[in-house]
Amino acid sequence: MLPRNFLKFLTCLVCLLACLSITVGSVVAQTESIDELKERAIQLMKEIKYVEAVPLLEKIVVAEPKSAEMHYLLGSALLGQAANESDETTRKALRIRARNEFIKAKEFGVSEPNINAMIEGLPTDGSDAAAFSVNEQAHAAMVKAEAFFSQGKMDEALKEYQRALALDPKLYHAALFCGDVFMQKGDFDQAEVWYQKAIAIDPNKETAYRYSATPLMKQGKIDIARARYIEAFISEPYNRFAVAGLVSWGRTTGTNLAHPKIDIPTDVTFDEKGDAKINLDANALLGKDDGGFAWIIYGTTRSTWHKEKFAKTFPSERTYRHSLPEEAEALRGVIAMATSDKKVKTLNSSIAMLKKINDAGLLEAYILIAIPDQGIAKDYRAYLKENRDKLRRYVVEVVLNGGN
Repeated sequence: MLPRNFLKFLTCLVCLLACLSITVGSVVAQTESIDELKERAIQLMKEIKYVEAVPLLEKIVVAEPKSAEMHYLLGSALLGQAANESDETTRKALRIRARNEFIKAKEFGVSEPNINAMIEGLPTDGSDAAAFSVNEQAHAAMVKAEAFFSQGKMDEALKEYQRALALDPKLYHAALFCGDVFMQKGDFDQAEVWYQKAIAIDPNKETAYRYSATPLMKQGKIDIARARYIEAFISEPYNRFAVAGLVSWGRTTGTNLAHPKIDIPTDVTFDEKGDAKINLDANALLGKDDGGFAWIIYGTTRSTWHKEKFAKTFPSERTYRHSLPEEAEALRGVIAMATSDKKVKTLNSSIAMLKKINDAGLLEAYILIAIPDQGIAKDYRAYLKENRDKLRRYVVEVVLNGGN
């Protein structure tokens, strides 16, 4: 006679195998129809029926847990579902899930260029974004419109977006999302009208430029779309969505996008007392007649800015920061020293490229777009206001030419 514990074990094992057989059978059955599920889910996403797409995509990622594309689509659909949710706690949970799906999509190698922006654009706690408008009625209309949009109810969404814009004529996203409705309807002419209205409301915001490029690309108007992606990028060059848009255009057209290769062989740090520590690569000073010795002026110029010049230039700012005029003066000092020395026969490649960029009037644009830090980035808006043409030229003449 078998011990009772052993009989109990066998009984549990039989039950477990029975359960496993049922589970395996379910998975096999599901696997057999996975292509159909994908087809339906993708079609629902195209129709902006996010709420309906969620349960299908959930089944698909269980069956194909390493599918980067399906995790990406599920993250997008969950965001659409969140737009339909009135309960704040549930909305947060859906956004957290969406963020996690985007993270999985990235881990599995999704090709979408905006994946980093999607992850970083969602708070880790899933909290709500800022209100669309200080006008409560306009904000309420936008929330209602977003819910309709995520259900694929385009006519109802358009009506609410337009009502929101009537209540708040400066409501950028109302005009922008009207363009999206017409984009989904395939009415590219009307989409362009509404995207242009958004641009007119705020020409220094990247989104409408970027969104308006999509229908242009669909129509094969590659050059016009390129101009829109460029405007989006120079409007907000530190915005990952704007960067992703330009990168996507480059991939589609086979264009090599790059900044010029310039090596700054010196580093400047400041101690607690404000004294500068200049670390200069010794190779730059080793007897070459290529102007490399001129990098010594870079560190001394920045030290002067830290000690006294910043306070005089920015009297309203209490603490020092690395600024655009400081970096530009330091780099121009290197160019001036290297080119004024008669012993220099041929400039090294980095200084030669800096001189070329400076002679073209694009040094500040290069600094702001190619090598900014947090301090320099604070000067971008003021520079954009007066020099949008130079920023545009830098992207067209340098970045789109592979940095040459």
